[in-house]
Amino acid sequence: MRLSGPDRRHPVTKRLIHLIIRRKSGAEVPDVVKVLHHRPRFFGNAFSQLAEAVMRGPSEWSQGDREVMAALVSSWNQCLF
Repeated sequence: MRLSGPDRRHPVTKRLIHLIIRRKSGAEVPDVVKVLHHRPRFFGNAFSQLAEAVMRGPSEWSQGDREVMAALVSSWNQCLF
């Protein structure tokens, strides 16, 4: 079951961003982006901070290594990275 809120209930500024994403990429806006914009205080801000720490924080892996690993796992899960 999919909730309709993340697909439709966004402020005008976020809908404009979604329109630009669709036009530039030729694809639908990824679900994670819709959720980030739908509930930023509940999910978006915390998830964005975590993702930033994981992808850009101190690590033995380079940033490129982490990007490749994220893309590989996304491919395995059949989702966009």
